[in-house]
Amino acid sequence: MNIFSEKRIVLGVTGSIAAYKSAILASYLTKSGAKVDTVLTEAATELISPMTFSALTGRMAYRDEDLWQQDDHVLHIDLGEKNQAFLIAPASANTIAKLAHGLADNLLTLAALASRTQIAVAPAMDGGMYSHPATQANLTILRERGVRIWGPAAGHLASGLSGKGRMLEPEQLAGHLRQLLGKEGILKDKKVVVTAGGTQEPIDPVRVISNRSSGKQGYAIAQAAVDAGAEVTLISGPVNLMPPIGASFLPAQTAAEMAEVVLEETSSADLLIMAAAVADFRAVQPADQKIKKDHMDEHQLELEKTEDILLLVSDRKKEQGVGPDYVVGFAAETNDLLENARTKLDHKNLDLIAANDISRRDVGIGADQNQVVLIWPDGRSKDLGLLPKSEIAAKLIEEIAELFA
Repeated sequence: MNIFSEKRIVLGVTGSIAAYKSAILASYLTKSGAKVDTVLTEAATELISPMTFSALTGRMAYRDEDLWQQDDHVLHIDLGEKNQAFLIAPASANTIAKLAHGLADNLLTLAALASRTQIAVAPAMDGGMYSHPATQANLTILRERGVRIWGPAAGHLASGLSGKGRMLEPEQLAGHLRQLLGKEGILKDKKVVVTAGGTQEPIDPVRVISNRSSGKQGYAIAQAAVDAGAEVTLISGPVNLMPPIGASFLPAQTAAEMAEVVLEETSSADLLIMAAAVADFRAVQPADQKIKKDHMDEHQLELEKTEDILLLVSDRKKEQGVGPDYVVGFAAETNDLLENARTKLDHKNLDLIAANDISRRDVGIGADQNQVVLIWPDGRSKDLGLLPKSEIAAKLIEEIAELFA
């Protein structure tokens, strides 16, 4: 379920110094399987060569003079209609004004006017130009027509000033494109809650009880759910990862915090995927002050169990009829993988469980790959094999979609 595979994307590039970022974006999209057709305005060609885009995409990069080639007399119609997404990045104030008022005096604006697919623009200009009432009025017109406006961000600008006007980074624009391309996916109209990362249970203001969870698998699942068209809420413990574009993000540091947020968010959800590695124990009485090393011998750490979030969700559904239609859990085990996973599946009334052996150094916690066995309540099981976590996530979402089917 590669969201970019074989998708034709028109990438418009206008006269902004941010055009170099578009080359990075074009390269990324091409490597991800997309067919990228680039259209440069004449101003853009003063900043970056069409040959750069041709070399990166393996496809023609068009400029105004191509409109008048005898064999391509309807080039703008082909570009406008035969694509799955039409993104102008960077979009200058001049091009935004042309789009707002229906002007079509170059190949890019002609193709945009002919487009019958979703158009998005990523503004890039000096802060004063972006905040100018004329530009803001033009952006309002485009929004009202259904054009998606991605950015801009605030920061250092080419003028040497700082302000709002920087084009979004290529990875951010790729994230927006993923959400756009996936909006009609297999989980369209489904509200999905995904948990990820490990929790941290305080011992004192400095030390915590935690685990080695990187959050990579949970974040990959959240991205796959966005790709599948779901309305995604990602609830995460502290990790060093960026949430997927299109997912609502809610942080939760402790098991108690995560339990509270999960119960609230799943009260109206269709699906819960519990990929977080929630700490099993916490200190009964965390110290108010840092425990000094010289006094360690005097301090005993008394532990108690943390909330079992899956059981809380299950019990509430049985007692109150409130909760997601389906609940998927994870079983990270070091021994007796399938036996322990099936016990957890039954005990917590799950609809599906993903079991992975974390005793292996090449998979699981912290690694970029995983090997997962899916187990259903009827006894069926399926080994997804050793794959990158992004592919594990995509396959898991495909199997979950079958539950709704």
